[in-house]
Amino acid sequence: MLVKKCLVKCLHRLQKGPGYSYKELLLWYCNNTNTHGPKRIICEGPKKKAVWFLITLLFTSLVCWQWGVFIRTYLSWEVSVSLSLGFKTMDFPAVTICNASPFQYSKVKHLLKDLDELMEAVLERILAPEQSYANATRTLNFTIWNDTPLVLIDEQNPHRPVVLDLFGDVHNGSADSSLAPGRTCTAQGCKVAMRLCSLNGTACTFRNFTSATHAVTEWYQLQATNIFSQVPTHKLAEMSYPAERLILACLFGSEPCSYRNFTSIFHPDYGNCYIFNWGMTEKALPSANPGAEFGLKLILDIGQEDYVPFLTSTAGARLLLHEQRSYPFIKDEGIYAMSGTETSIGVLVDKLERMGEPYSQCTMNGSDVPVRNLYSNYNTTYSIQACIRSCFQEHMIQNCSCAHYLYPLPRGERYCNNREFPDWAYCYSRLRMSVAQRETCINMCKESCNDTQYKMTISMADWPSEASEDWIFHVLSQERDQSTNITLSRKGVVKLNIYFQEFNYRTIEESAANNIVWLLSNLGGQFGFWMGGSVLCLIEFGEILIDFVWITVIKLVAFAKNLRQRRAQARYAGPPPTVAELVEAHTNFGFQPDVARPGPDPGTYPDEQTVPIPGTPPPNYDSLRLQPLDIIESDSEGEAI
Repeated sequence: MLVKKCLVKCLHRLQKGPGYSYKELLLWYCNNTNTHGPKRIICEGPKKKAVWFLITLLFTSLVCWQWGVFIRTYLSWEVSVSLSLGFKTMDFPAVTICNASPFQYSKVKHLLKDLDELMEAVLERILAPEQSYANATRTLNFTIWNDTPLVLIDEQNPHRPVVLDLFGDVHNGSADSSLAPGRTCTAQGCKVAMRLCSLNGTACTFRNFTSATHAVTEWYQLQATNIFSQVPTHKLAEMSYPAERLILACLFGSEPCSYRNFTSIFHPDYGNCYIFNWGMTEKALPSANPGAEFGLKLILDIGQEDYVPFLTSTAGARLLLHEQRSYPFIKDEGIYAMSGTETSIGVLVDKLERMGEPYSQCTMNGSDVPVRNLYSNYNTTYSIQACIRSCFQEHMIQNCSCAHYLYPLPRGERYCNNREFPDWAYCYSRLRMSVAQRETCINMCKESCNDTQYKMTISMADWPSEASEDWIFHVLSQERDQSTNITLSRKGVVKLNIYFQEFNYRTIEESAANNIVWLLSNLGGQFGFWMGGSVLCLIEFGEILIDFVWITVIKLVAFAKNLRQRRAQARYAGPPPTVAELVEAHTNFGFQPDVARPGPDPGTYPDEQTVPIPGTPPPNYDSLRLQPLDIIESDSEGEAI
């Protein structure tokens, strides 16, 4: 009901017309505003009015320009970084250790037999092509070779290079042709490259290498990936190094530990890896004090004598320090510990706290990232490394119709291999070299808002010393193999000491460089400095804007009303009929005028007046006339509106 009354009052106000003009409203504002400039414009003489008008206009422009700068700076969402130091007892990091060799050669030799023979022939062909050509082609299985061969590129004529197959086939351009068996090329005179083909060899590309070492290593790893992708994961784990063979001794602080305190996962690059203090099923272990005596001490046996000769050219242990419940990307973030040494690792902790939207593109748990996290099967937390690799695997499946062996396998998909997907190597090579693919994944993935980084200080020394080597190896051999003979050697043992250098940790925290308080302070400061205004002045200015709009609406309504009335008057020549006439014409059906009868001479009525027609006079309906709205009384007040 109250809303209805207000609307009726507004309607009456519109019908009555504006009570003041634009000029009157502007003069009222200049006389009553708290802003200094407008008052002087109307109070001074003509010359000073012009001067004050220009000064007010100039300062108003300066205020608007400064406001625009501050608002644009605020909307840029800049951050400031603060560094703070803390001191408290901290949880010991999760420690992942792997052997540099993913498999024991004695257990995978039967899978790699044909590949190893072919690799030996390739090396002989590169090193001594004249003598090894005849022997290299007699007993080799060329099934693997035909899919992705190594070639030599003779660039003696740079405008027309000649591509030579290592085993005699020569390809010039895109057409294959046979040359005499004597046509050879040494590695010194040619570049070694890998030929990758698709569509049954109709589309090929060459991956060049500056060194034959890199070429044969990449080629062997690619062929080994094809072989291992066809073997179930649990069988591959059985061929890798078991925990009881890798971990000889363990000590955390003053508490003994063993390989049973480690969690095993299978990593495609390093085989079985073992994680200490991962925090998946047990509470994270705290470190009592800083220093080497309160850290983790390990003695490892990497079993270097059983390494796969062509698959792994590095000997040692790979390790990584990371947060609890996070997946260890040890290939990209890990470090090597050399055999025959004691490696001491002092740890410092950096905690990163980033601000989320709109200040940075970070995520709390990865739920707002449009990439399915394939590493969630391990029940680990989100990381940008997991997102980028999951994104690459999705692109691999979309473009190549199969999943790569080095990344987690989505449900319902199959790993790439030469038998089912003969073009996968060509597709994988093009996808890996694609800049657009990398940019797409980087743009889709986000950094984690909260992250912990472990800064390491590494030092090494020979271990064991020559004086203590005999008795240490005897004790370790007895404990592992129950043998009085020494079954270990300096080439296979690694000792690790991992500890906190100090309990001081650094927190690197982002905060908003320009918050709403900063914005309001600068806006008010500029307005007050240039024009002597405040928030109340802005309210006054808003009020006059509303009045201007209201006057405009009233004038438009009045104009539309007058226009409608003029159009209605144009339809009639005379004045409009009264209400009484309209009512009589439509409702008094019994009224009939008298028929004219012969009467006196018309000259009786002077001035040519029409003879009146006698009849019943019409009723007086003047009470039904519409009264002007100026005297209509309000519903809630007794006086006229």
